[in-house]
Amino acid sequence: MSSNTSLTGRTHDSPRPTGWVLPVVTVLGVAAAIVAAFIGSGALGGTAINEAADGALSADATPIAPAGAAFGIWSVIYVGLIAYACWQLAPVARRSPRQRAVRPWALASALLNAAWIWTVQLGWLAVSVLVIAALLAVLVRLVFLLRTPRTGGIVEMTVTDGTFGLYLGWVSVAFLANTYAWLVSAGVDLFTRIELGVAGIVVAAGIAVATTYLSGGRVAPALATSWGLGWVAAGRTEGTYESPELVWTAVLAVIVVLAAAVAVRQMRAAEPAVT
Repeated sequence: MSSNTSLTGRTHDSPRPTGWVLPVVTVLGVAAAIVAAFIGSGALGGTAINEAADGALSADATPIAPAGAAFGIWSVIYVGLIAYACWQLAPVARRSPRQRAVRPWALASALLNAAWIWTVQLGWLAVSVLVIAALLAVLVRLVFLLRTPRTGGIVEMTVTDGTFGLYLGWVSVAFLANTYAWLVSAGVDLFTRIELGVAGIVVAAGIAVATTYLSGGRVAPALATSWGLGWVAAGRTEGTYESPELVWTAVLAVIVVLAAAVAVRQMRAAEPAVT
C-alpha cells in the first residue's frame, strides 16, 4: 500500500469533505429564494414584474427594454439553480475547494435575486438598482472563482459553470435595463432618447466582452447576454421606441459578443501549456 494512502483507500492529501451545514444551508436558501421569486414574479396571480412599479419595467418602457419573451431565460436559470443546489450535496462537490469557495456566493446570488423582485413589487426602483448592482457584482466574483479547475466533470460544468454563466450574462443586460427604467420613471427624459439607447446597448456589449475575457472565454455568459440583446432588438421593431438604429446596434452587439467569446476561447486554446 502506498505511504500516502490510508486503510480506507483515501489519499492523505485529498481534501476532506466540507461539513453538511453550509451545503444544507445552501439548499434551503436557494429553495427559499426561488419560492420567494416565484411568488413575487406574479406567477401565482399577483402583479407581474412588467406591470409592477407602474409598468417601469415593461417591454416598451425604455429604449433598451427587452421584449417580454426574453424573460423566459429565468426558467432555465431557476432549473439550473435547483440542479446546482442538489448537486453540491454530492461527495465530490463537498470535497471540492472550488465548490467550497463558490457556495456562499451562489447562495447570495439567489437571495439577492429574490430581494430584487420584491423591491420592484414594492415600487422601490432606486433600491432595486442597488440590489441588482450587488447581484451583478456577486455573479462577477462567482464566475471569476469558477476559473479554478473542476473536479466534477461534465455535471459540474453544466450545473455550476453553465448556470452561473447564463445568470451573469442575463443580469448584465437586466442591470442596464433596470437602471434606465429607474431614471426614466424618475423623469430623466435624457434616457428616453434613441442616442442614449444606443449607448446603453454598447455598454452592455462592452460588459459582455470584458466578462468573456476575464472568464477565459466562457460561452454561457455570452449566450445569455446575446439572448437579452437579441430581444432588445426585437422589442425595437415596434412600439414607442421603434428604431432601426436601436435594432441594428443590438444585432451588431450580439455578433460582437459571440465573436469575442469564440476569439478568446481560441486564444486560450492556443496558449502553451504550463509545465
